[in-house]
Amino acid sequence: MAYIYYPGCASEATGKSNHISFEAVAHALGLELAGEIPDWNCCGATLVANAIGDFAQMALACRNLALAEKKGHDIIVACSSCYLNLAWPNELMRTNPDFAAKLNEALGAANLSYSGKLKVKHVVDVLANEIGAERIKERTIKPLEGLKVACYSGCQTVRALRRPDFDDVEYPQVMGRIVEAVGAEAVDFPLAARCCGGSQQFTNPELIYDLTGKVLDSAAAAGADVIVTTCPMCAMNTDVFQEKIGKLNKKKYNMPVLFLTQLMGVAFDLKPKDLAFQYNIVSPYGKLKKYGVKK
Repeated sequence: MAYIYYPGCASEATGKSNHISFEAVAHALGLELAGEIPDWNCCGATLVANAIGDFAQMALACRNLALAEKKGHDIIVACSSCYLNLAWPNELMRTNPDFAAKLNEALGAANLSYSGKLKVKHVVDVLANEIGAERIKERTIKPLEGLKVACYSGCQTVRALRRPDFDDVEYPQVMGRIVEAVGAEAVDFPLAARCCGGSQQFTNPELIYDLTGKVLDSAAAAGADVIVTTCPMCAMNTDVFQEKIGKLNKKKYNMPVLFLTQLMGVAFDLKPKDLAFQYNIVSPYGKLKKYGVKK
């Protein structure tokens, strides 16, 4: 079955390179996408839930599920926050009849309803557990031999539903299998599932600098050349604030932060426009030059 794609708000801003490279990699692997959810809306991530309340946030998310169900396709999500905010109410719709009744009453105001029958899948889950390492290896044209990668899942991706058939919630391994399938080395990275501080840059930037600094230190100590993630918030905090954190800690990191599909796109020898490196703050070109990546 083809998946229908939920891009999420970050796809038009801080996660634009995630969005662009995901679509290019999906095409390269022959992953069938039935377009985007028509008229999709924000999933209610980060500060929205605090402003409107948990149930209203879930109703906002479930509107996307109802629209996807009309098209008859399971949903694939590239953003970790969006995955959490769609997968969790989807699970409640399936397992909690009282919640489902109340939620469908809310959706009814927009002449919508949702049965809870769709699956919501994160792109890492689909890549690792459905497409698989062998197919990714077969598609790899330029193996990333010698590149050491810190795989940063963040706190949301593997904990949304805590599915053991997806990944370990404390010591994620799945992204590393994908990284190694394209020829790179996934280094031992103890903080792979540690929070970066999320959206606290708006209210408590010192927390961001502390938590994200620990992530950067751990990646550097592991000998990583780059950090790879699928979470736009994790990518933003480790990339945008890297110079600031370095000055506070009297360190110089120079650690490019890539989305997983950007890294895969390099190995697949995709065109530069499909990898969207122009949106990266810490330049990746020096670390990726030997794999043919140029400005």
